[in-house]
Amino acid sequence: QVQLVESGGGLVQPGGSLRLSCAASGRIFSINAMGWYRQAPGKERELVAHITSGGSRNYADSVKGRFTISRDNAKNTVYLQMNSLKPEDTALYYCNAMIRSPGYLSGADYWGQGTQVTVSA
Repeated sequence: QVQLVESGGGLVQPGGSLRLSCAASGRIFSINAMGWYRQAPGKERELVAHITSGGSRNYADSVKGRFTISRDNAKNTVYLQMNSLKPEDTALYYCNAMIRSPGYLSGADYWGQGTQVTVSA
């Protein structure tokens, strides 16, 4: 089994910063792409940022210049540094990873349980 566990969410004032972490554990042979998604009440889940195993990154237009995704392959962990936060960034943030387990020829898609980010004065 594979688990993704997020941490780092919370309440922050507009203009503030938060750093989310997501650690993968369990039967892991390799991790391909990792990413962060978010879902606000009444809205669909959307991609926030994505990073490949080689380090290529892409971001949603709404967060470019404010958010930075990174990963530590030795720790099987992906991070999301969020700066200049706005009220519209309020959402439940989910970690996602494509993970291949030992004995399997291809990877599977895994999700974390979500961590709440609330931006409010």
